[in-house]
Amino acid sequence: MVWYEEEVQRVEKERYTLNYEPDTIFYGSSSFTLWTGLYQDFAELKPVNLGFGGSTLAACVWFFERIMATVNDPTRIIIYAGDNDLGDGRHPTEVLLFYRQLIVLIRGRYGNIPCFFVSIKPSLQRWDIIDSIKGANELIREEIGRDPNQHYIDIFPLMVNYQGYPRKSLFEADGLHLSSDGYAIWKKVIIENIYAVNGTLQKTS
Repeated sequence: MVWYEEEVQRVEKERYTLNYEPDTIFYGSSSFTLWTGLYQDFAELKPVNLGFGGSTLAACVWFFERIMATVNDPTRIIIYAGDNDLGDGRHPTEVLLFYRQLIVLIRGRYGNIPCFFVSIKPSLQRWDIIDSIKGANELIREEIGRDPNQHYIDIFPLMVNYQGYPRKSLFEADGLHLSSDGYAIWKKVIIENIYAVNGTLQKTS
């Protein structure tokens, strides 16, 4: 995990760049890290972007306590990770196990706050492991269905064309990272899901 050190040090300082106490944690991999408009797109949610480049769900577990030490009382946490685990050759079941570990850590630190998992995206670069991506998504969806405080945000069907293949316009030239059009879709779906669950953005007791 030493290769993440520089990124983790950057993320540890992120909270202190804000002039408000964060309500919404975005935690995960570069799909969050590279979201340059995240603070503007989710301003009403009082976000903090704690994503770190290249991170896996395993890394999110490993660095959780260290990174979350800067945020005391969030209202919700939004997770995107697992993409890189599968890209590294891990099995969908391993991805599920790391997700479970992350939820245990969240519950231990923040109690039963709502957790939103953004489904692992279909991408041009990782089309060769699409079956693993679908498998991991289904395992995590089933896991989430057992807990009323966990929520699955399914971005997969919105990112493929009528043939079921990733829409090229939603990705940068590398075929992996999101374009502005891709982020526009994510923004809409994430906000819709949060409002569907909360009905309001006010803190609940």
